[in-house]
Amino acid sequence: MTRIKYTRADDVCCIVRELVSQGFFPHVNVNKVKCLVSWGTSTRAIARIHGLSSAWIAAGLEPGYVIEVIGERFYKLSKAEMIKTVIHELLHIPYTFSGGLRPHGRLVNGRTVYSIYRRIDFSRLEKCFKTG
Repeated sequence: MTRIKYTRADDVCCIVRELVSQGFFPHVNVNKVKCLVSWGTSTRAIARIHGLSSAWIAAGLEPGYVIEVIGERFYKLSKAEMIKTVIHELLHIPYTFSGGLRPHGRLVNGRTVYSIYRRIDFSRLEKCFKTG
């Protein structure tokens, strides 16, 4: 059995912060969104988002989210597709920022992703892709 390894995804968090600062996701509290890279998972997904379940919230924790990118898949994408993937995951966060998740459908779809993507100031995102 392969052990899954998780590391911080500062580049993904940078993209999240920049998209929020550009006004696309004003309801997202970037201080309560963590970003991880997983390596060695068997999923076919490129990324996924996890909300804090209502049981944890009932126990006194504040709502929050974890965006997980699958390293073997995500880092093979072009910069454009990486950004679109992060947009897609952010679309799952409801306006209430309650810890719940929006399903795919009316708001979470390729058309909405593209609508946001085409309005981005890409010059402000370049810093997220600097290495070293």
